[in-house]
Amino acid sequence: MIIRLDVIGGWLLVGLLGVSPTLTLAAGDPAAAVAVVGRCVACHGADGIGKAPQYPNLRGQKASYLEKSLKAFRSGERKDPAMGPMAKPLSDAEIANLAAYFEAVD
Repeated sequence: MIIRLDVIGGWLLVGLLGVSPTLTLAAGDPAAAVAVVGRCVACHGADGIGKAPQYPNLRGQKASYLEKSLKAFRSGERKDPAMGPMAKPLSDAEIANLAAYFEAVD
């Protein structure tokens, strides 16, 4: 049942973000990226535009930049009290999916 709710929630986010469920991401599965992006929207917005000035826009950023930044937050190389804990549990695949996803958001 939990998997089913994750899938339904993911497809709801697809509708909110305006990204086609058939979109092919360079780094992985669009459904997987949609499932993880829910962690980001409270600060960075459903459309990838930061909700407040202190939250950067992710929409349209290059995937390579986003991936490098998230990995730096995860390792502690780049310090931020909010992003460190958010990036810490992410796998390499999840980071790649998020990066590709935000690069593709319209």
